[in-house]
Amino acid sequence: MAPFLAYEDKGTQRDTSLPLVLVHGHPFDRTMWAPQLAAFAPSRRVIAPDLRGYGASPVVPGITPLSVFAEDIAALLDELKADRFVLAGLSMGGQIAMECYRLFPERIAGLVLADTFPTAETEAGKRARGAMADRLLREGMRGYADEVLHRMVAPYADADVQAHVHRMMTGTDPEGAAAALRGRAQRPDYRDLLTRVSVPALVVVGADDTFTPVADAAAMHAALPGATLRVIDGAAHLPNLERPEEFNAALGEFLFSLSGV
Repeated sequence: MAPFLAYEDKGTQRDTSLPLVLVHGHPFDRTMWAPQLAAFAPSRRVIAPDLRGYGASPVVPGITPLSVFAEDIAALLDELKADRFVLAGLSMGGQIAMECYRLFPERIAGLVLADTFPTAETEAGKRARGAMADRLLREGMRGYADEVLHRMVAPYADADVQAHVHRMMTGTDPEGAAAALRGRAQRPDYRDLLTRVSVPALVVVGADDTFTPVADAAAMHAALPGATLRVIDGAAHLPNLERPEEFNAALGEFLFSLSGV
């Protein structure tokens, strides 16, 4: 059966390495992981899907809870015969990674949470996400993309990176983005789950991130048993694109600590 999700599956599986699965944020697609695919595929298998509603994956209108995103990822990895893996997610992708750990922790050998946070949505936040979903359906993505570009990446970010991020945002289907916003508003609180994570974890955050500031990352680091925290200077919400060398160094050290590769 053909996988539901579009995806990249690069590199080769080595005996001592684990596949690295990369989950993008909102409203992006798998191309946000291009620097990590380039850096890590030469030494291990790297899988980066487009979530439903994003990139080249099918758009399903309505409401997409985080549990549905997680189940999609599990089904894709079943098709690709990736039974156990290191799971990394950024922003909404980090929350999806937490949901994956809630649903199938036995498959996850290491957890990377980048520029994300574990708390449930507030009532005000639920209203704001619902209003934004309505706006995107009414107006499309461009106005939103213009407004948030320099929070997603810092104003001093490389011009090519800024253009890439803006292109991903404007290329996202409003139906898929709205469904994700409505589903994300219903997410559970993952703080207790973090205290029960039994695999190594890495928390990464851009020093200038205003969506998920360093304080949020520090709180997750404190909750996760034996976790490592890396703050990336000169980056906002997307340090993997803004400062790929620094991000890759932190991720590479973490991966080496798991398998020696």
